Amino acid sequence: MMPSWFAQLPAPLNQSPVLLERLAWPDAESTLQEVLLLPVGAMEQHGPHLPLNTDTVIAESTCQLASALTGAPVLPALGYSVSLGHTVKWPGTFSLFHETLMLTVREIARWAADSGWKRLLIVNSHYGNDAALRCAVDRLRHDLGGSLLTATRNTWDLTPEIAGRFTHDAADWHANEAETSLMLFLDPSSVVRERMAIADDPDRTAGCVFPHRVAHTSLNGVTGQPSLGTAEQGALLISRMGEALADLIQRARAEAPPLSWSP
Repeated sequence: MMPSWFAQLPAPLNQSPVLLERLAWPDAESTLQEVLLLPVGAMEQHGPHLPLNTDTVIAESTCQLASALTGAPVLPALGYSVSLGHTVKWPGTFSLFHETLMLTVREIARWAADSGWKRLLIVNSHYGNDAALRCAVDRLRHDLGGSLLTATRNTWDLTPEIAGRFTHDAADWHANEAETSLMLFLDPSSVVRERMAIADDPDRTAGCVFPHRVAHTSLNGVTGQPSLGTAEQGALLISRMGEALADLIQRARAEAPPLSWSP
């Protein structure tokens, strides 16, 4: 199934992503030599103007575009993750603890390995997941050795150019111009446009020693300038993100450890 926004990209695509959940098992079996993608998002507040599933939409969309470009199969996204820092001040945030996400990812990875996949790339779009996912990958590297090569990457820093687009209006960004632009392009009906112009809230974390919770750094859950968001900027940004992930997949397909060793 091809997402409708594929046709609106700067370089329109007419090929569909490989969504593993829509395949019968013989067709899933035919993807075992590909790099398996696991999108990870969040269910959390994204200011007064963006939907709670913003991070999940961004993770899924980046993977779908990269899949269409490479043929890599995409697992269903994990939509609940580590959002502890967003507190319950703004209703709609639901969080797992770090250890829960780590165990969930490890169990998914074991099923992938036992089924025959050799490479798994976790594609994350929520900052709060980063530490847990890196720990999960380190444990999988120990537990599975070379039977399943596993890595995690964040959608917002796949290249220096992409990282600059996310941080230009706030170093500790959230629901900012970049995320707003992406959602205006990917799912425009979910954006409450009349609230965008009054949603801007500055980054108050400069010089802080401790990582404070969002309720202590933002008035409305936003850090940045969503008022600057446009669908046109979102189209360009998701194109860069999908292309960067596709390039990573191409490199991951043939990568082997630099040295051989057996315990």
